[in-house]
Formats: sequence, structure tokens, C-alpha cells
Amino acid sequence: MNRAEKAALQLRAVDVLRTLKETRTYDELSAETGLPAGDLNRYVNGHVLPSAERAREVVEDAGADLLREELEARVRLDDEGYVDNSGVVFDQSFLDLVAPVAAETFDFERPDVVLTAATDGITLAASLASYYGARCAYAKKSKETAVEEFIEARKRFASGIELTYYLPASAIDAGETVLVVDDLIRSGETQEILLDIADAADADVTGVFTLIAVGDDGVERARELTDAPVGALANLE
Repeated sequence: MNRAEKAALQLRAVDVLRTLKETRTYDELSAETGLPAGDLNRYVNGHVLPSAERAREVVEDAGADLLREELEARVRLDDEGYVDNSGVVFDQSFLDLVAPVAAETFDFERPDVVLTAATDGITLAASLASYYGARCAYAKKSKETAVEEFIEARKRFASGIELTYYLPASAIDAGETVLVVDDLIRSGETQEILLDIADAADADVTGVFTLIAVGDDGVERARELTDAPVGALANLE
């Protein structure tokens, strides 16, 4: 880890702690992270940065668990199984905290492009792209008027649904690395389409990440389609 990467990790850890402190006392945060309340006070108030080792613990361990709890508290699942995650996907500051936690927890290789499907996945993709210093690309169900060449992926699934997505051909170059992300995975159908787009672009997939997995079917389906890491921050049954 070079000095710039170390500093970025330390600052990300402070961001995570500041967000968590908004709804907790220092004693509560200490109990959840295992760090002394006095040290947490100094980190949150900007008097000192945590060591690289502590910062990694916050981001990888405590950060992942506590952000998962925060996410689950913001998400609503109704009796018919529909998910309202607007309290998450509309909060860019929260998503900016998710990005380093996802990167450290699932050990994704740094991508050239973060790929998602319009529309709810765009804010998460933007956060991950910013974190990695990568480009953000999103496939749409319609063609953009001024674009001449597209990568098109179409599938008819067992559910009877046919999905077609289009991505401007210039969005991904052959040989580039792609991280596929979305806000939600249930059946895995959208993720399969995105993986098809990456394959058609002759790109290498570095991972599949989603904020929320509803059940296990979608995650398992994605794992069958790629050898890259597949992960979800939270799982709703």
C-alpha cells in the first residue's frame, strides 16, 4: 500500500465512523467496533487519523457489519415481496461509504469500467466508479438516438419475460476489466444480461456486486455465470 492509498483508506474509515456516529453515542459505537470511545471521538472530530491497520478493520469488519445494519433499517419489504430501497439509492453519501466496504470485503480487482443497468443501479455504480477511478457505464432498454453502434443483449427467461438492453459500443473496449453492479438482485436475470454485454465486449469481469440480495437464487445464478467474486452487502429473505 503506497502513501496515497493509505491516506485514502484512513479517510474512508473516518467517513464510515462519522456516518455511524450520527445515530449512536460514542459508547455504543465503541461497543460495536471494539475501539475505545476516546479514540473514536478523536477520529470523528478530525483530531487524528486511525492507523492503516485500524482503518482497514473499520472498513472491512465493523464497517461492513454496521453498514449492513444501516441498509437493512432503511429498506422496506412489503407482504408481496416488493422492495423499497429509495432510502438507500437516493442517498449518495451513504453509497459513497458502501464503495470502499464492498471493495475491501469482496476483494474485487480494480476495474476499468463499472457496468450497471438503468436506472436504480446508477448511483451505486457512480460511487464505485469514483472510488476505483474507473468509468461508469449503464445499459438501457432503449437505444440513444445519436449513438450509431451498440452492444445488444437479449434473453427470454424461464419466467416468460424477455429483456433487451443496449450499451453504446464505445463504452467498453476489448480487454478492459468490468465490475457488474446493481442495487438489487432477485432472480439474477438483469445480472445475466449485464454479463452477456461484458462478454460481447470481450471484456474481463472482475466481480458482481449488489446492495441487496432478495433470497439466494440470484446470487447463485450469478456465481454459475462467472468465476469472479459475487457479493451482496445485505440479504433479505
